[in-house]
Amino acid sequence: MTDLFIKVKTHQEQQLPFVLYAKPNSDRMVGLFQKNDHLYFLEDYAAKGFVFAPFDGDLIPFVPQKQSDVYVEKIILTDYVVANTISQEIDETAKIVFENLVQRGIEAIVKGTFEKVVLSRKEEVLLRQFDLETVFKKLIAFYPTAFKYCFFHPKIGLWMGATPEQFLKINRRALQTVALAGTQIATNAENVIWPQKETEEQRLVTEFITTNLQDKVSEMTVSSPYSVKAGNLWHIKTDISATAKSKKAIANIISALHPTSAVCGLPKETAKDFILKNENYEREYYSGFLGELNIDLTTFRTEQSDLFVNLRCMKIVGDTAVLFIGCGITKDSVPEDEFRETVNKSMTMRKSIV
Repeated sequence: MTDLFIKVKTHQEQQLPFVLYAKPNSDRMVGLFQKNDHLYFLEDYAAKGFVFAPFDGDLIPFVPQKQSDVYVEKIILTDYVVANTISQEIDETAKIVFENLVQRGIEAIVKGTFEKVVLSRKEEVLLRQFDLETVFKKLIAFYPTAFKYCFFHPKIGLWMGATPEQFLKINRRALQTVALAGTQIATNAENVIWPQKETEEQRLVTEFITTNLQDKVSEMTVSSPYSVKAGNLWHIKTDISATAKSKKAIANIISALHPTSAVCGLPKETAKDFILKNENYEREYYSGFLGELNIDLTTFRTEQSDLFVNLRCMKIVGDTAVLFIGCGITKDSVPEDEFRETVNKSMTMRKSIV
């Protein structure tokens, strides 16, 4: 056990907050260990530390850098023997409930309530045994291009994930973000063929971001859509870069983009209202955003933020892993296909806990 994981074990025993993470394609993992058990909330977007924002709500939990010890360690990859396929029994009741939810979403789109809505559900997986270090190292080994994290606070709980989606990358006033949508199982085919439903969903995500940024930034550049692999799935991705008109605009930009149409819908407010009234469960921090704010904790360079959308995540509650999974719904959606997409996405976390 390395110094970093010894510190994790000590903080767990003392019920003190910490966050452990590794950035996409990085050979370093970072631990931020808070020195007290106070639950801080972000009050100033100029503060330095780690944010863990919920899907809904104005209070954003925050681990301040000045109240924490920072550990950085080189990643030493370990081979894990994992079955190529993970057996999973389909919960027929959950299938029916989710397909009915999707159907209501489609009907609302047809009526013109919104263009797109992202609907989700949760799954509970009984853990035979849970070891944080092992699970985190599996996430690192399996998902090198994702943002891997473990966040613990005694007043919030233990969350882990491997998200493929950048929310915002900020260097002074320079911004980078992505529009990520569309899902299909990865195969060995050289060319990925996308149905119209998937390309339309991704177009709406791109349109949402560019529309909400246009009056707050200058020099916006938008790439052509392309296919990108995340774990066992393909997605469609568009890269977007711009320059904020001022440093003070960063808070307004975050507010305008969160929650993105990739996790909420379009228009945002009507889609969000539908989600809150119809999903019948609390998303908590699933589909919020998380990451470094105003500091790169591997170099301690300031005025740099690296934020991600909290997808492919789970909350550990006792001997149960609660998995959160969703998919984008458009007028062309088929409820049974959307349920199958959530099953495919659940494999990201299931693979790390078997």
